Amino acid sequence: MIEPEGMNYEGTIIRPPSEAFSILLQVTLGCSHNKCTFCGTYKDKRFTIKDDQTIMADIRFASKYMVNQHRLFLMDGDGLIVPQRKLVWILDMIKEHLPWVRRVGAYANAKSVKMKSDEDLIELKENGLGILYLGIESGDNETLRKVCKGTTAENLIKQGQRIKEAGIKLSVTVLLGIAGRADSLKHARATGKLLSAMDPNYIGALTVMILPNTPLDDDYRAGRFELPDTHELLLELREMFKHTHLSGGLFMSNHASNYLPIKARLPKDREKTLDLIDAALRGEIDLKPEWMRGL
Repeated sequence: MIEPEGMNYEGTIIRPPSEAFSILLQVTLGCSHNKCTFCGTYKDKRFTIKDDQTIMADIRFASKYMVNQHRLFLMDGDGLIVPQRKLVWILDMIKEHLPWVRRVGAYANAKSVKMKSDEDLIELKENGLGILYLGIESGDNETLRKVCKGTTAENLIKQGQRIKEAGIKLSVTVLLGIAGRADSLKHARATGKLLSAMDPNYIGALTVMILPNTPLDDDYRAGRFELPDTHELLLELREMFKHTHLSGGLFMSNHASNYLPIKARLPKDREKTLDLIDAALRGEIDLKPEWMRGL
């Protein structure tokens, strides 16, 4: 029998920063939505769900060569979209062949969460799914419409709450700057309101970066979208943070795209973090230089 040379990865692959040392198991190709105007990640492939044989080959490879990695992340853009029976089978195979894996995570979107019943989500939790990563981007419905997110703030809140009620940890991302200059603070306040209602375990605030060959890039070049400047982005971050009230989650802006890294446990770090942002607004703290920013 010929040993496989490695995992069967296809096309561009990404994972959350917190999954940097995880086993990356590609169970889908691309994103089931793939219409967001700011995202160019999965333009190189058509969305499909991988066949059982390929998935099993990767699990067997990981069982031999990835014995020191205790977390596993299901790629690509929306692992939760996999039909329930197959997803439970994947989780069962992970438990059988990779018993040292302590947590399995995946990306999700509002559509894929909605397609799962409450009982489905609980079953996934019981079979090892420990965390879902949900891209929110904004709590402002007009902004969500403009970026073609395919959902509403109200639906995002509901689906996020359902994830948490099933006992699965919820990590969400929001995008600073995505509403442009004119609606910057409106977007910030609405997003803080959404985050407060959803009460996720983790929040990652990223700063939008305009990628070539995306609809947002077309709007930017045509003058239809104006990106807030650095000072305005800090004001947006402050406004969003000020309106975010969590029962005990983490609010972070330490992604490579951000000018000011923060890591705040709410509610206890609220005032300290507001003071930090204010100091940055006054120019008392050095911000990340442009050449160090990236995705």
